[in-house]
Amino acid sequence: MPGRHVTDHQTRLFMKLRQDHAIELVAAKAGLSRATGYRAAKDPRLPSQKEEPRGSRRPDPLAQIFDAEVVPMLQSAPGLRPVAIYDEMLRRHPELLPGIRRTLERRIRSWRAIHGEDRDVIFRQVHEPGRFGLSDFTDMGPLGVTIVGRPIDHLLYHFRLPWSGFEHGHVILGGESFVALAEGLQNALWSAGGAPAYHRTDSLSAAFRNLDAEASDDLTTRYEALCAHYRMTPTRNNKGVAHENGAIESAHGHLKAAVRDALLMRGSADFDDLGRYRAFIDEIVGRRNATRGKGIAAERPHLRDLPGQRTTDFEEVIVTVTSTGGFTLRKVFYTVPSRLIGHRLRVRLFDDRLEVFSGGTHLLTLPRGRAQANGKHDQVMNYHHVIHSRRKKPMALLNLAYRDKLFPRSEYRRVWEAYSTARAERQACKITVELLALAHDRGCEAELAIELAHILESGDLPDVTALRGRFSPDPAKLPVISVTPVQLGSYEVLIGSSEMAEGQV
Repeated sequence: MPGRHVTDHQTRLFMKLRQDHAIELVAAKAGLSRATGYRAAKDPRLPSQKEEPRGSRRPDPLAQIFDAEVVPMLQSAPGLRPVAIYDEMLRRHPELLPGIRRTLERRIRSWRAIHGEDRDVIFRQVHEPGRFGLSDFTDMGPLGVTIVGRPIDHLLYHFRLPWSGFEHGHVILGGESFVALAEGLQNALWSAGGAPAYHRTDSLSAAFRNLDAEASDDLTTRYEALCAHYRMTPTRNNKGVAHENGAIESAHGHLKAAVRDALLMRGSADFDDLGRYRAFIDEIVGRRNATRGKGIAAERPHLRDLPGQRTTDFEEVIVTVTSTGGFTLRKVFYTVPSRLIGHRLRVRLFDDRLEVFSGGTHLLTLPRGRAQANGKHDQVMNYHHVIHSRRKKPMALLNLAYRDKLFPRSEYRRVWEAYSTARAERQACKITVELLALAHDRGCEAELAIELAHILESGDLPDVTALRGRFSPDPAKLPVISVTPVQLGSYEVLIGSSEMAEGQV
């Protein structure tokens, strides 16, 4: 048609129909004029093949510098980014315009396609049921989860069977470690109902960080023993090559997206305690596994039977309780009952808690603390352990190194601050210690905290005497119970009556 360019499609249609029909008819069917049809019959090339390459409409701004300066940079530093070369060229040649960036990037890409180094090739794998299980950790910080309003810095241990898609997640409070891996992996295997033939994780570089050669060898041995307990062959990725664990790396994003959506539908990312947050994660993972129920059921017979019991998923450390009423472990000071001062204790270090033993006797469980991000020490305090000593030395509270960690609730800290501002330091220390002692003696920590909050909101200072009367029983008002002692001779009378009754029968 006049005014319109002939397309490749028209030409192909013309050449196809021309075999059986006249040129005039074929040209009409292809939407061509009669003259164009005769020209197409003489020259069967497509229109796109007849076009001459368009030359450059402006001078090449890189003609003088690409081969002389850019290519040597690419050869000496193959990993150099195009944007870095662009910045360097603008620095060397101020006359260049900023608009050359895309031109330079295309030119570098074309050069690398011809002269660049060989790149790693990802080989897609065919998974077999029951053969592989994959483990990895993913950061959950961007989701903004909080526990009672406090941000929780945590990871998610993620396990997956790639054939069926079965997965398991476990909230980890610390960083990547063998303890976290052992606990999460065993939870996953018992949840799946069996163990795969091979277990693959990353290089555990985070767990090995800052460890000497002996400790690293010990960690490697423990990981191999863990896998041997479940008759799995342990394998690891090459360091820094994440795609070797791609069957779970890609699943991280899907699981985190599901958690993010569930938090939005829940309307809040705040939880009352860690247990409820873990139950929330378990529910999400459970729903995802339910959609893959047939595949999981088909893979389960291919998994290896689980052993009779779990193996060690903790580290065991021996500590000594010092005169400060506690011990220091991994840059964290923990308080224990003062009667243990001088004793050597056996501590089992889990991801979220410490189990303390004396010999084979379990003494107590402590929440696990972690050193601050800047490397400074931290404390895990329990005022029940030290309150009897605080009663004798209340002024020790004034400059106590871990004073803020001693208060079980924020209301007690607010009382200390209010008294420190309005009264003398001695009185502030005494009143605060007496309130902690009252909470300890009467077991009314929560109830007393609520009452203290009401008093502070009204602008008053707590009266310890009044609070003691409210939360402690008044001896004058306690009922008097009189117990009359039983005469032993009365039992003989009962025995005698029983024998007479049997004789009459």
